Amino acid sequence: MVPHYASSVSNDAAIDRFQRLLRIPTISRAEAEETDWAAFERFRESVLESYPAIAAATERELIDEHTMLWRWPGQDPALRPAILMAHQDVVDPGRLEDWQHPAFAADRVEHEGEDVIWGRGTIDDKGSLVALLEAADALAATGFRPRRDVWFVFGHDEETHGTGAAAAAAALGDRGVRPEFVLDEGGAIVVGFLPGVTGRLAAIGITEKGGANFRLRVVGQGGHSSAPPPDSAILRLSRAIARIDRHPFPAKLTPAMRGMFRAAGGAGRGPLPWLYRHVGLTGPLLIRALQSKPEGVGMTRTTRVATRIWGGHAHNAVPERAEAIINTRILAGESIASTLERLRAAAADPAVEIELESGWEPSPIAPTSGTGWDLLVATLADVVPDVTPAPYGQTGATDSRAFTGLTDAIYRFAPFEMSDEERAALHAVDERIRVGSWLAGIGIYRELISRL
Repeated sequence: MVPHYASSVSNDAAIDRFQRLLRIPTISRAEAEETDWAAFERFRESVLESYPAIAAATERELIDEHTMLWRWPGQDPALRPAILMAHQDVVDPGRLEDWQHPAFAADRVEHEGEDVIWGRGTIDDKGSLVALLEAADALAATGFRPRRDVWFVFGHDEETHGTGAAAAAAALGDRGVRPEFVLDEGGAIVVGFLPGVTGRLAAIGITEKGGANFRLRVVGQGGHSSAPPPDSAILRLSRAIARIDRHPFPAKLTPAMRGMFRAAGGAGRGPLPWLYRHVGLTGPLLIRALQSKPEGVGMTRTTRVATRIWGGHAHNAVPERAEAIINTRILAGESIASTLERLRAAAADPAVEIELESGWEPSPIAPTSGTGWDLLVATLADVVPDVTPAPYGQTGATDSRAFTGLTDAIYRFAPFEMSDEERAALHAVDERIRVGSWLAGIGIYRELISRL
C-alpha cells in the first residue's frame, strides 16, 4: 500500500507536482555559458506556483543569480538554525535513445511490479528537493512554524562547480549564521548492501571524500600519418593512463566506515554480523569483501579514472599534443597533494606532465551525537522503526561541503529506500524512483521538520 504522508494532501497531487518539475531540463554545464538558464527560471517559477504556503512563510532570495536561499523564521531566536539542502540541477542524460523511457518525460510506469517514476533527477536530486517542499508546504499550510530558523539551500550547479552553494555558505557566514546542523543528499535507506544484514540500514554520510581533476599532458613529435614517429603523444599518454589504472590506491577502513560496520553488526545475528561488530579485529577481511562491489571500492579507496581525452586535429596528422583528465575521489586521511604524488609515481614517465586542474579536500567527520544527529535518528526511529541508522563515508561530492567551517554537524542522507539497481542508475541512463519510496521520504522529512 502506498503511504499517505499527510491526510490532507493527495498522493496523486504530490506526484503530479513532482512530474511537472522533473520535466524541466535543468541541466548544469561545466561551461556556464552553455547552460540553459531559462530552464532554471521556469523551474523556480513552477516551485513558487506549486508550493504557495511555504513560499509565503519564508523570506526568499537568489544567491549567485540562480541558487535559491529561503529562510523560514523560527519562534526562538536563541536556537541555532537548521539548514536543509538539495539541488536544482541535473546531469546531462547522455544518449536519449538509450533510455527505456524518455529522460525528461517523468513517466509513471509499472516496473518489476512496482509503481515507478522514470527520469533524470528523480533521485539526484529533485527527489529530495521536491519532497522537502512537499513536507514544508503541508506543514506551513496548517500554520506550523518551526521553533528554530530553517534555511533551505537549493543550489544550481552542484553537478559541476558548486559555486551556488559556496556563495550561499559565504553569505550566511557573513551574516553570522552558525547552523546547529546541515542535512543534504547522500546516503539512503538500503537493503542487502552488507551480506548477513537482512534489515534495512539508513546510511547517513558523516563525511565525504574529496575530489580532484588532474590534467595529463604529453607534447611530442607530430607529422604526417604516413610516416608516424615511434612514440606519439597519444600513445605515450595512453600508456600512462594504463599504468595509473594498474596501480590502485591502497584500501583502508576510515573511522566512518568502522562506525557503519558496528551499527550494521547490531542489526543482525550470525557469523557475518559478528565480524562487523568486531571490525577492529576483522577489518582486513571486511576490506577484501568490499572490493567485490564498486560502491565498496569507493568507500575504501581513493579512486581514479580517466574521464576525458583530447588529441589530434585531422585524420591524417599525428598530433603534437595529447591531454586527458583523471578524476579522483579522495579518501579521508589522504589529500590532493598525496594523490598527485601517487599519480605521478604510477604514470612513471617524466614526459607526462600531471597538474591539478580543480579540487577540494575530504570533509571532516561529523559527530554521531548532538542535536542534529539525535533529531535525525529519533525521526527515523518513530517513522521507520525497523530501520537501523548507520554512519558511513559518502563517496560522492555534495553541496554540503561548502558549509564546512560553519558547523561540524553536516549529514548526508536522502530518506528514500533505494535498491542496488536504483543507486547504479545515478548519473546513468534509466534513473528512476519508486513512488512508494518517494512518498515515504516526504513523511520522514515532514516529521523531521516538525521537530525543528
